[in-house]
Amino acid sequence: MATSSSVTERRGIPAAAFVEDVQTYLSQSALDVNTALAFFQERLQQYRVVEMKLLAQQRDLQAKIPDIEKCLDVVATLQAKKGSDEVLTADFEVSEGIYSRARIEDADFVCLWLGANVMLEYSSEEANALLQKNLENAKASLEVLVADLTIFKGSGDNHAGYNGSCIQLGCTST
Repeated sequence: MATSSSVTERRGIPAAAFVEDVQTYLSQSALDVNTALAFFQERLQQYRVVEMKLLAQQRDLQAKIPDIEKCLDVVATLQAKKGSDEVLTADFEVSEGIYSRARIEDADFVCLWLGANVMLEYSSEEANALLQKNLENAKASLEVLVADLTIFKGSGDNHAGYNGSCIQLGCTST
């Protein structure tokens, strides 16, 4: 039987209530098999669409986190070399497949791409703080996404099972 107290809403779509006995659920809800099947199929489709969006966001974040960590390493290296007489040689990508070599003697400032063709110059300390904050936010967002994916995966599995039960009920009742 479904319990409404266990149903929570994530991203605008309610989590699937656990239905122990589909036939009892149908009789208590005054639904026929076809109406319930249509409802379960629609809800399953919603879960799958949201799951695909969440998986895309997860892939983006999983790609972004190593990039932020690399940037933090570069800023840390620049800070470590700051004030020393040692010259740092770096190869960097100018465009896809085009690289340039730079000699960095003393870097007080770094430039960070913010997106949408925007680059800003920051002090090494400011860049480090901004990148740390971005890394923390990305990791926190990834944790929320993983939790949401777990909920939607379970809800989708429940509704797929309910679809099967409704189909079985429809076949046996005719």
